[in-house]
Amino acid sequence: MKTTPITVKRETKETNISLTLCREGTKQIHVQTGLPFFDHLLTSFAFHGGFDLTLEAIGDLTVDPHHTVEDVGLVLGDGFHRLLETSGQVMRYGYSIIPMDDALCEAIVDVCERPYLVYRVEYPESLAGSFPISILREFFYAFSHRARINLHLLARYGENCHHLAESLFKAFGKALAQAYQPVGGSKEGMSTKGTL
Repeated sequence: MKTTPITVKRETKETNISLTLCREGTKQIHVQTGLPFFDHLLTSFAFHGGFDLTLEAIGDLTVDPHHTVEDVGLVLGDGFHRLLETSGQVMRYGYSIIPMDDALCEAIVDVCERPYLVYRVEYPESLAGSFPISILREFFYAFSHRARINLHLLARYGENCHHLAESLFKAFGKALAQAYQPVGGSKEGMSTKGTL
């Protein structure tokens, strides 16, 4: 049975973002942020995670991509936190390791309501096309804190920024899909403490 889609909107003086997210993916993905490489990464994330995703962002790209990338992380993180709130008990843990040509990246997730990011990714170049690759850490930091998850992202190796980033986003999507899989029952059953 398909769940009701989650919708999130965020409007500031810097960005205007709308999101629709559904766990049961039917390959309905539309991403438009004004940053083609970032769109590509988010589309890969949703496709390989099996999520339906509609995400539109208008940001102050004349300044730089920072606000748009970070705020998309905030909005997507809010969406996944709402997904947990409507799902009851989920698997909680997720793990994926994905190769892409020369690159190998892994993502480990704990849906624990205690936000933390470990980001061990080194890129051999500063740009993927015209996209400043280091800004991706801001996206993952924003996401992990708004989703309230423990997120570890590791690049084992890689020689190409595009391959590293795409491998990372695919692993991220698959790990989240596993962690947010419903198992029945209430969230109290997700921890020996009786609560997250």
